Amino acid sequence: MQQDRAKHVAIIMDGNGRWAKRRGLPRAVGHQRGVEAVRRLVRGIEPLGLDCLTLYAFSSENWKRPDEEVDDLMNLMRRFIKSDLPEFVENGVKLKIIGDWQSLAPDIVAMLEDALAQTAGGHQTLAVALNYGAQHEIARAAAKAAKAGEITPEAIEAQLDTGDLPPLDLLIRTSGEVRLSNFLLWQCAYAEMLFVDTLWPDFKPEHLAQALENFDARDRRYGGR
Repeated sequence: MQQDRAKHVAIIMDGNGRWAKRRGLPRAVGHQRGVEAVRRLVRGIEPLGLDCLTLYAFSSENWKRPDEEVDDLMNLMRRFIKSDLPEFVENGVKLKIIGDWQSLAPDIVAMLEDALAQTAGGHQTLAVALNYGAQHEIARAAAKAAKAGEITPEAIEAQLDTGDLPPLDLLIRTSGEVRLSNFLLWQCAYAEMLFVDTLWPDFKPEHLAQALENFDARDRRYGGR
């Protein structure tokens, strides 16, 4: 069965802590290297023909981590937005945030709102999941659909945080773990999945290109024969 090339890929970026532990380094260094991996990937996606790349950056469950680690992650986010926003604008990257990001620290919310405004004219979408949990997303979408008077799969899907994004084609998780961790549960209904052993700080555009080749070789039947 002939299929189109993947247009929307999502990645669960896992393995920063293990990357650091294997090298005898603090977890904060692993997260810093993880940000560098994000930067490499965003710079390398345009030749791959993707319309949208969605990254799981901070889940609603990540608040359970030690306060020091959460603070490190939030500060990394601040630095990343400040340093990379001009490059996003220059390269036509349109930023989209999914999840309950507006409940983050006020200064981060203000930075994100500014980044969304500055990148609104971009042609290639980078969706970042912040304070995101798929179960809450589905519950919110269902409540909105019910309020509008129509509870159907189509109505719920339209109210998801990703309602204006292309259907998800491929989900990748790094680090060898084989679970979704409450990420894009609805959107993964017919997405292809790929679990790789590479730890996130070591993930490069070449790995994504290989994943897309793997996707191209799959036969997507959507329940048919």
